[in-house]
This record gives sequence, structure tokens and C-alpha cells, in this order.
Amino acid sequence: MNFVVFGGSGFVGTNIAERLLADGHNVVLFDRSPLPQAAARALAVYGDRLATIVGDVTDRVAVRSVVTHGVDIVVLGAAITAGPEREKRDAETILQVNLVSHAAILEAAREASVRRVINLSSAAAYGAAGERGVELTEDTPCEPKGLYAITKWSSERVGERLASLWGLDYVSLRLSGVFGPWEYATGVRDTLSAQAQILAAAEAGTPATLARAGLRDWIYAPDVADAVVIVSAAKALRHSVYNVSTGAPFAVLEWGEKLAELVPGLECRLAHPGEAPTIDLHSAVDRAPLSVARLADEFGWRARTRGTESATQLWKWWQKTKQ
Repeated sequence: MNFVVFGGSGFVGTNIAERLLADGHNVVLFDRSPLPQAAARALAVYGDRLATIVGDVTDRVAVRSVVTHGVDIVVLGAAITAGPEREKRDAETILQVNLVSHAAILEAAREASVRRVINLSSAAAYGAAGERGVELTEDTPCEPKGLYAITKWSSERVGERLASLWGLDYVSLRLSGVFGPWEYATGVRDTLSAQAQILAAAEAGTPATLARAGLRDWIYAPDVADAVVIVSAAKALRHSVYNVSTGAPFAVLEWGEKLAELVPGLECRLAHPGEAPTIDLHSAVDRAPLSVARLADEFGWRARTRGTESATQLWKWWQKTKQ
């Protein structure tokens, strides 16, 4: 099939592209930034089945130039993961990229007779609902807080509405906390995953200290790519929203301790009283896990990478890409 991935140079988009290309599909990556050199070198083996376009998702002309007849699947992955400071100074850009741009992309998809549009949403959409300690199903009412969470939830609703009006096949995947290969600072994510921060500390030879253990149903990026592949290949979908998660929480602290077994000199621990943590966990409390029963029941999908085993996989990958 022919795929267009918006936000394709980000680490989630790159993982998706890598899996699609390995499966024999053709992929166009559309992003305001080019692929990082290491990723470009790794994906060069796929030749002309991969195309990269540097462009802005708010540019209607640029969007229409890539969403053309013959495109089977569009993946909406472009988003600004904004913290409070960026919200204060640049709310308009956040709204334009995360939400308003979807209308033009969906209109282009309709005109090009695209088979399916996959919106990469976020567990952040659950917001305050995730703070009550109860497993989150796709039917749990969302209570988003920050602009990123609000726009992610809104993108689902806007997308569903326009899809119903225009006869589009549209689905949203609510991703849990994602980490893994190809994660790097792009300027659109104000804070990298806790795992990426610990890996950076390992490289720098500095301690990785946490305010708390950081319990969450973190998911490894290649497993997200697996979910996208399954959903894109399905002839029909029973639902318009699916959670994508391991479904089983594990602690960032435990993950960092596992990495420390592999990296001589890495110190990963809880911060001492009065000591400022060096690892940002993105929130003051741990979110409840996402239920993955819907994907499992319909497709038999489960995340292949569980718990701290990803620490070993990510370190091996990191070492390989540095060669």
C-alpha cells in the first residue's frame, strides 16, 4: 500500500515508517524537519519506496501535493507536545498544527479517495479521568487539561464529524506514553520521554534522579508501529477509537535500574530529600493504565515488548546506531 505519514520525521513516525517499509509498503514522510541523518541512512536501503517531504501541515497547497490519488492510508502524527510555557507564548500555533490542520488534510483525503485515515491521538486526552486510579477504556469520558491534551481529544471529535459528513474511513489510536528508537529533540516536544532522558544521562555520565518511581503503562515505539500496521490492513473496523498500550504499568525507576545493569557508571535512583530530580516525569501523579481489550479482542493484538525488557533492546539499538 501507499502511505503518507504526517509528522513522519518524529520518532513515532520514523518507527512506523521503518515497519511499513520492511513490510514492503511505499511511504511518504511529511514533516517540517528532515529525517535525522542516522534515520535517513538506516532507511536508505529501501530506495525509492521512501520519500521525504519537508513541509508545514498548515500549508494547504503542500498537503494537497502529497495526499493524491493512489494514496491508500494517511497517518496523522504531526503535533506539538506543548508544556505550559509554550502554551503561554504560542497557543495559536499549537492549535493550528494539532487541530486546525486536520480539516485540510481530511479534505484532501476525501478528494483523493484515500481508503483510511489513522489519527495518532494520545492517552493525554483522558486528562483528569486518568488520575482516579481506574483502568481507562475507550468509553471513559475524557477530561483533558493542557492544550496538547485538549487538541488531541478535539482532533478525534472533529475527525469523526468530518469523516461522517464526507464518507471517510477515520480512526483514532490513543497512544500511551511512548518511548524507544529514534527519539530525539525536534523542537515540537517540550520534554522527551523519561526513558530517553535516562538514556541521555547514561551517555553524559550524569545521575538520573526521579521524584517518584514513575508508574505507567509505557509502550515501546515499535509496538505502536505494529498497531498501526494491523489497523491499516483491516478491511473494516468495529470502532472509531482504540487504546494502544502495554496495558500493564511498570516503573521508570525499574527501567532505569535495568539500564544501569548494562551501562557501567549509570546511577538511576530516587532523588534525595531536598535534591532536585533530573528526570521530568511530565506530570505530578501517575496515570491509570489504558485497557487494550478492544484491540486484543478484535485483532488479537498485544504489545510484544513488556516491562523493562525494552531497556536491553533500546540500549542495543542505541549502540548499533552509533557505529
